[in-house]
Amino acid sequence: MNLLLGSLTIGLILSLLALGAYIAFRIFDFADMTADGSLTLGGAVAAILLVSGVSPLTATLAATVSGVMAGTVTGLLYTRCRIHPILSGILTMTALYSVNLRIMGKSNISLMSVNTLAAMAEQLCQPLFGSGATLLLWGWPVASRDVSVLLVTALLVLLVNLLVYLFFRTVLGTVMRATGDNPQMVRAQGTDTGLMITIGLALANGLIALSGALLTQYQGFADVQMGIGMLVWGLASVIIGESLVRGGGLGFALSGVLIGSLLFRLMVAIALRFGLNPNDLKLVTALCVFAALVLPRWLESFGNAGWKRGRHA
Repeated sequence: MNLLLGSLTIGLILSLLALGAYIAFRIFDFADMTADGSLTLGGAVAAILLVSGVSPLTATLAATVSGVMAGTVTGLLYTRCRIHPILSGILTMTALYSVNLRIMGKSNISLMSVNTLAAMAEQLCQPLFGSGATLLLWGWPVASRDVSVLLVTALLVLLVNLLVYLFFRTVLGTVMRATGDNPQMVRAQGTDTGLMITIGLALANGLIALSGALLTQYQGFADVQMGIGMLVWGLASVIIGESLVRGGGLGFALSGVLIGSLLFRLMVAIALRFGLNPNDLKLVTALCVFAALVLPRWLESFGNAGWKRGRHA
């Protein structure tokens, strides 16, 4: 049960990463490679501020702002310097590796002896569950801290998803979505599409950095390598969510991203529980994304071929 609660908590935290990937890849059709660097950036900024005695809320907000700045750099490289989208993200991601090392001063920082959002969540739910108590959840003993962190994380993630949904329902958000759908029409209306893309990338990387800050505080340390391969994780969550929640509007799409992140994390936890070598995790993740991208087209083509053969017969 503790494994399940931990998987759900990490899945919720990484759903913000998936949400940022959804904004960049689905709304703007922008192959943003900045995610691996901006997630580590959020964790590094939050960790160094927490160690310096800054409050967890302020540290988390500063980490989010740092991700916004990273996304802005990528957007400016693409829109103002006319650099290819993939290369723009790679340049920012590469530079962020050195930036993260400069911020942290070393390859990793431990947060075991400082106050974090996880500790604040436990204190917040202490009147409900008690301090250090063990709860029975469907007959399984679980630590009250794990339940508290899960509940607070769920509320925070749902609040962020609601704010993103409301933002994209505003005039500015609608223009940004139109920029991804039909940039020529938006330019014909006199809107700077480059500015819209830059704002979108800033928002996406801000969410990714927020995910990195929350992940750092949950796991109790920040590492300069923590962002490697996380973009593929976000894409896997988006693809799984889209396969489960088809059709509908923006709200259904955002819900699908959240569900996809939770399911993907549960799949990983089950695979690790049954003996998957952790060294193979990135390979399995890449294979899952490949299967999610290719199998629907193959099944559709086989179905159409069978329908044509039956009609001909």
